[in-house]
Amino acid sequence: AALPALVLGAGLLVAAWRWLRGAARPGRGGSMRGKTVIITGANSGLGRAAAAELLRMRARVIMGCRDRARAERAAREIRAEVGERADGAGELVVRELDLASLRSVRAFCHRVLQEESRLDVLINNAGIFQCPYMKTEDGFEMQFGVNHLGHFLLTNLLLGLLKNSAPSRIVVVSSKLYKYGEINFEDLNSEISYNKSFCYSRSKLANILFARELARRLEGTGVTVNSLHPGIVRTNLGRHVNIPLLAKPLFNLVSWAFFKTPLEGAQTSIYLASSPDVEGVSGKYFGDCKEEELLPKAMDDLVARKLWDISEVMVGLLK
Repeated sequence: AALPALVLGAGLLVAAWRWLRGAARPGRGGSMRGKTVIITGANSGLGRAAAAELLRMRARVIMGCRDRARAERAAREIRAEVGERADGAGELVVRELDLASLRSVRAFCHRVLQEESRLDVLINNAGIFQCPYMKTEDGFEMQFGVNHLGHFLLTNLLLGLLKNSAPSRIVVVSSKLYKYGEINFEDLNSEISYNKSFCYSRSKLANILFARELARRLEGTGVTVNSLHPGIVRTNLGRHVNIPLLAKPLFNLVSWAFFKTPLEGAQTSIYLASSPDVEGVSGKYFGDCKEEELLPKAMDDLVARKLWDISEVMVGLLK
């Protein structure tokens, strides 16, 4: 009798925890009608949750995804969840975008610039987490290539449209794990050594430094740039993490109890994309829809500028 009682008690505590966490979640912002939003990696996890919420707010949402079939399936599911609006407001569009290929990034941006008259929000959300050592199509270490360089090129190629659509916003999804990263200019491509955890943290630190330097460069343009961490979220981002078979039931219980759902994790992205509270706010770092302090290494402007200059050469914006 003791064991069922213990399980029941734990279940009630978990339920209470989840209810309180959900109650603390901020509500959605106002209407996004007439606004166009690009979200990278929008077919699952945080990106999918953000796409659904912004569609509910009547935005035109462009899902930039590597796997077109999975993205189309996700789009159909989102449309079914949100429901079609009689007034036609809100639209979901799927476009192929592989951030591990600079060729794909350029093709995606070319199509956007040909077809879209405006771009109000760019959410750099897609990411790869602690994968084994592998390289992108262009020879970059995968995590640095996808999480930083792919988004670096994407953002730069869309800057003109964002400026023409001002006031507009750029939202960069980073991670608290940036704290364990360092920018090693002697081995950015991990040719000398590779540690999958360190390299993920480095790519997330690069995201924050990129957002900071971009915000500086965009002062006075009407385009704001902010970075964020979503917290610990139950997504497929951890598919490369090996959990022992016997530990999986416990891990699943803990993640169900204490990790955020994708919708909860996406709240800060949605907030920075839509809330009037952050109109004109730029160069900041957020968590749980509040501004947070950064470690000094994430505010090093000299490192941020050097990283920018090197990234420009790596992606071919400068020879």
